[in-house]
Amino acid sequence: MGRWEPGVSGRLQEAALALYLERGFEQTMVADIADRAGVTARTFFRHFADKREVLFDAAAELEEKALAALEAAPATATALDLVAAALDAMADIIGHDRGLARQRHTVIRANAELRERELIKLEQMSAAVADGLRRRGIGDTEASLAAETGSAVYRVAFQRWVDAADELDLRDTIHRSFAQLRTLTATH
Repeated sequence: MGRWEPGVSGRLQEAALALYLERGFEQTMVADIADRAGVTARTFFRHFADKREVLFDAAAELEEKALAALEAAPATATALDLVAAALDAMADIIGHDRGLARQRHTVIRANAELRERELIKLEQMSAAVADGLRRRGIGDTEASLAAETGSAVYRVAFQRWVDAADELDLRDTIHRSFAQLRTLTATH
């Protein structure tokens, strides 16, 4: 395949994930990824800033969809309902391929640098959601608490979803985690 054909970004992502699983993240070089995808290293850098970003490329789309869901929610929605709507939008993107999510998660869990990057991306998402809540008139502290709570719910639900042996839906798992949180906080 030529380097200018469509789908280069996807081919690079597939090649990177396969190599990270085969060799490990640190042992895989950009040139290896580009070669496996049938392009040059220069082409790789037209699509991704570095080899970490291959795994985090969807962050901008996730944030965009989450904020759109916040804005589209009813005016009467509570802060946690708004966060749940944002997480539903994220689940619509992430939740369609659990096998891919598992592979990506395996690579990230095996490397401290990638775990740190994942936490940074989650923190950026939480800050964006908190800002979106504030734009909807939710107070500063409540917006921060709701967004951070949503981040915790997402992490717990995502881990359960990727680890589950049975057929789980990410959106349903997030909803169950929110329900469990509400039960937990209602008893105190």
